[in-house]
Amino acid sequence: MEHGEKQITVIDEQGNEQLCEVLFTFESEEFGKSYVLYYPLGADDNDDEDIEIHASSFSATEDSDEGELQPIETEEEWDLIEEMLNTFLDEEEEE
Repeated sequence: MEHGEKQITVIDEQGNEQLCEVLFTFESEEFGKSYVLYYPLGADDNDDEDIEIHASSFSATEDSDEGELQPIETEEEWDLIEEMLNTFLDEEEEE
């Protein structure tokens, strides 16, 4: 996972690779992590369905920008992500 990447490959619970579009990333000083919100590629082609947005945290290592995606573990982190997503979506609607 690199900052600025527009697509990432995510491996699901079954071990299948899925290409995903990055919605946005942000950093949280409170939790000391970076977060990425993304959705499966092609999900926005179907207007009938709501896009399922996924979120993961990642920590960039010092010697590279790449970091392993980690699951979100706390309710506080989910609250922060939801708040950031709502702000992002509100800004998108205004444009």
